[in-house]
Amino acid sequence: MQWTANTERYADILEGVNDTADNLLKAIESGHEEVAPSTVFAVACILENAPFINGSPQNTFVPGAIQLAGKHGAFIGGDDFKSGQTKMKSALVDFLISAGIKLTSIASYNHLGNNDGMNLSSQRQFRSKEISKSNVVDDMVAANTVLYKEGEHPDHTVVIKYMPAVGDNKRALDEYYAEIFMGGHQTISIFNVCEDSLLASPLIIDLVVVAEMMTRIQWKAHGTDASDEKYSSFHSVLSVLSYMLKVRPVHSLLSYFFQWLTPSRLHSLHRALLSSMLLLSNALLLQTYSVLALVSSQKMT
Repeated sequence: MQWTANTERYADILEGVNDTADNLLKAIESGHEEVAPSTVFAVACILENAPFINGSPQNTFVPGAIQLAGKHGAFIGGDDFKSGQTKMKSALVDFLISAGIKLTSIASYNHLGNNDGMNLSSQRQFRSKEISKSNVVDDMVAANTVLYKEGEHPDHTVVIKYMPAVGDNKRALDEYYAEIFMGGHQTISIFNVCEDSLLASPLIIDLVVVAEMMTRIQWKAHGTDASDEKYSSFHSVLSVLSYMLKVRPVHSLLSYFFQWLTPSRLHSLHRALLSSMLLLSNALLLQTYSVLALVSSQKMT
């Protein structure tokens, strides 16, 4: 299941309500107001062991939902699509920081006129979007301890305004301000006009295809000590989807955007899986030929 509805308000994490799997199930049963509709759908999918992809920026995957997914071995992933402004921000910020250019501020302004824009004109719904857009930079900054001290990060502000006249043609303006050599500064400004829904639609298809594919894959280590090891599935939080989605509630090993997943690495994963299937097919074919040869030799004698 993929959630593509309008942004919900950000849910507060409350002890005894959504902090653990058991508490979340009890809160849903009692109809607690701090359990979002998207979280209810996510829990239903987890209990049915069906993948749930969140395409909106609210915190659907509260701690209790993540814990429940781990218990059931169900797949979840995503907080909002990476389609227009955020996709470009991810690429540019990674490039600048990797080049040793220290970003000190990022200002992002958007206006759009579709239902998403109208919904985000509400402050509580906008807060969800603001957090999701801001967090996309945090992992990259935290991963570079040369440029940034612990706890240091660029000033980052996000503004979204509802302008009915422009419809689905979202306007996104970004300014990146950075420190360079000998105390100098660099400013990069970008103006991007994009049709929001048309950018998101292919992602919806690809996300469903990749998530469904991951349900078919299990793995185990090879070697003399791994003969008795059971096959395992991927982590419940599908980081493999992170190129197409924003913030992932995932362990730090896979938290850095470009260090793990790029289109080429996603293709490499597919090639590795295909190679494994071909090796298995060849092994089975070789075993079949061996059996046929043995049967033929026995008939001849």
